[in-house]
Amino acid sequence: MPEVALTVNHLTMAFGTRVIQRDLSFDIRRGDIFVIMGGSGCGKSTLLRHLIGLQAPAQGKIHFGDTDFWQVDESTRNAIQRRCGVLFQSGALWSSLTLQENIALPLLEFADLAPEQANELASMKLALVGLAGFEDFYPSEISGGMKKRAGLARAMALDPEILFFDEPSAGLDPLSSARLDELILELRASLGATVVIVTHELASIFAIGNNAIFLDAETKTMIASGDPKQLAVDGPATVRAFLSRGKP
Repeated sequence: MPEVALTVNHLTMAFGTRVIQRDLSFDIRRGDIFVIMGGSGCGKSTLLRHLIGLQAPAQGKIHFGDTDFWQVDESTRNAIQRRCGVLFQSGALWSSLTLQENIALPLLEFADLAPEQANELASMKLALVGLAGFEDFYPSEISGGMKKRAGLARAMALDPEILFFDEPSAGLDPLSSARLDELILELRASLGATVVIVTHELASIFAIGNNAIFLDAETKTMIASGDPKQLAVDGPATVRAFLSRGKP
């Protein structure tokens, strides 16, 4: 079995007294494309916020390797975060910066590189996602699909071990969404990164996911885990219904 990259043990997420999900336990293996799925409002993006360090658990633990993420000092937690890349739902690019400047920013901030080196690496990252030649374009000058790819290039800027994606296909047409899925598979194969993805897009779930959990809004807990293709066959009824939407 591949080494475990991230472990969640008995995690409860809450806003004040309002519990979002309780008692979540699962492993994410190195090289996984791990899908967090479930209906609207079940806590998928909230779980992602816990995993990337934007929100602390109400209860439970999150381990990166052997390190208890929320029990270490802030500098150690920051060092772990720098081993992760995040693609937010909107792409979250700085509108006043060119694509090259957007990708170079984390390199200048955290990699102690000269501007020329950072710009060269930024161009390489843009080329990896099919945006060679667009270095001097601003986010407002490119399409939605290109913004997603530029956001992906920035997420990869520091060569992360784990990539976190929040609804990467949101707002894209089916063809652009399929191309983004292909790109994610190619990057996982070439870079060896682990990918954690929040999505409700069935095409993406089946095309790229090899491991998954299902968060249930009604019971406020995880009701299934495993390969989504297998869960579509023998998972709980709620999960099978979710994974068979639109099928005759």
